[in-house]
Amino acid sequence: MPGKIRIKLTSTSIEDLNAVCEEIKEIARRTGVNIRGPIPLPVERLKVVTRRAPSGQGYETFDRFELRIHKRLIDMDADERATRLLMRTRVPPTVRIEIRVV
Repeated sequence: MPGKIRIKLTSTSIEDLNAVCEEIKEIARRTGVNIRGPIPLPVERLKVVTRRAPSGQGYETFDRFELRIHKRLIDMDADERATRLLMRTRVPPTVRIEIRVV
């Protein structure tokens, strides 16, 4: 059986992301599995600048929008019981979770 599980979490909502990370940490604590993380990765910022006046007349004014994507990385030992509990956790729709066996 492989040794580690790598969990990559991405979300636009930092509160939901931290809640899922705490739930994973609690599963690891209950099962006695070694865990490393959550390791915060750099925030990805998507910026969009649009013109306010659609006709092009008037002053050159712009709206600036920004979408922040927060990321976390968690490494834990590959234990069957912990993996089964991990698969059953409820994940909000704003959080994307990717589980890989390393």
